[in-house]
Amino acid sequence: MPSRIDHSLLPKSPDFSFEAVLWEQGIQYIAGLDEVGRGALAGPVAAAAVVLPAGASTTAALIGIKDSKQLTAEQREKWSASIRNIAVAWEVGLASNAEIDAMGIVPATQLAMRRAINRLRVRVEYILIDYVHLSEVVIPQESLVKGDERSISIASASIVAKVARDAILCDLDCQYPGYGFARNKGYGTQAHRIALSKQGLTPVHRRCFQFKRTV
Repeated sequence: MPSRIDHSLLPKSPDFSFEAVLWEQGIQYIAGLDEVGRGALAGPVAAAAVVLPAGASTTAALIGIKDSKQLTAEQREKWSASIRNIAVAWEVGLASNAEIDAMGIVPATQLAMRRAINRLRVRVEYILIDYVHLSEVVIPQESLVKGDERSISIASASIVAKVARDAILCDLDCQYPGYGFARNKGYGTQAHRIALSKQGLTPVHRRCFQFKRTV
């Protein structure tokens, strides 16, 4: 597992420093990998794998990109469209709330990541991944602390995963009204917890979390 990092050493925005070293070694297909939804009370955990092409045009097109948490919803939508258009390949993998309950959030997150990688239509040669290590994946990989703030490939994956998962939660909001899924995206806001106290769990809530009644 990677160690901590001095935040003062983080770049102002993600760049291609890690990718450039690999590209110079002749490694072409580098997948950035990140997840969203680990801390939510409902819905799946989602992971995205994004393979970006080497070259100045990619750098120019993605300059200024940031980790998904530092962007507005509108900015994420725009960046996600750009990333998917530029990428050599991209995929999203999910692990359901039932799988999270059955195996725990960390194994379920790793499962979603493996699914994203396995669905890529190119043969990935190297993985840059935000913090997590995939021991069951034989592809060479590097786990980076704060990877979504250091690598454009990982930041791109965080955006694609976030946009995809948010869309799922908006759909779940229609199926299970009253919990505010379209607003809270399944996370434990006060309004969400109050709804849980009044209405109880839905089939998409994670049973492994302990829900404290608020009213």
